[in-house]
Amino acid sequence: MTSSLPFGWTGPGLAAAAEENLVVHASWVPLHLHEARVQHDQDLVLVDSGLPCDSFNLVCRAWLAPECAPDRIQDALQFFSVSGHPFSWWLGPAHSPPELPVLLEEAGLAPAETELAMALDLAALAEPPRRPATLHVRRVQTPRDLAAFAKINAANRSPPDAEVLRFYDRGTDALLAPDTPQWLYLGVLDTIPVATAELTAGGGVVGLYNVSTVPAFRGRGIGSAMTHTPLAAARDAGHSTAILQAAPDGVRVYERLGFEPFGMVTEFKPGA
Repeated sequence: MTSSLPFGWTGPGLAAAAEENLVVHASWVPLHLHEARVQHDQDLVLVDSGLPCDSFNLVCRAWLAPECAPDRIQDALQFFSVSGHPFSWWLGPAHSPPELPVLLEEAGLAPAETELAMALDLAALAEPPRRPATLHVRRVQTPRDLAAFAKINAANRSPPDAEVLRFYDRGTDALLAPDTPQWLYLGVLDTIPVATAELTAGGGVVGLYNVSTVPAFRGRGIGSAMTHTPLAAARDAGHSTAILQAAPDGVRVYERLGFEPFGMVTEFKPGA
């Protein structure tokens, strides 16, 4: 899927930028963990966080030469076989060769979910619908707020995933460092932490990730506020383009803020 984007990007250029942004999102914290392994090659990026959680163990930015693709897929499988950790292969809109999805399935991986890649000219960021008056959205800048951020994201799985808590605990120094490219946000309704969002700068764009609202507080405009606040901060900091991966139930929300589609992102998992 392509779109006529009105802010100076070609489709291939934006797709490549989005994949580079995903690399920063996936690797910033692991690069600062002694138990993690990150292999950053020109044609492939492999990230093993050191934890048995496929949310943080990724293959991404696969730009493989056709003649080398089968061998490079085996290299990736061998990389994760060392630790035995589960992982996901995120196939972005700039992947190559075109037959890579078929090659992944032949190697034993299967598509698990597909999301819409969307982009926004931050100069055209629309105001969100009215949000709760007592909702406050703030940058995560303390270990206490980071723990609340982690708790909300861990609860996206049932039961809550303890490995998510461990990841953010181990990544505290990297995520709270002054030079972090990952800006985490916490939404607090009255005094209750209820929502999260992450903004990652990299590849010439900013990427929006981990937008999540506690189920009991959904349907109140909190998700839109959690999307708008980081994007407005990025715009004010001089960034011009935002990208994200939208699940089907989030597409309308992002369209109302001005996002347009430019491709697809598919997650592959071993034996899915």
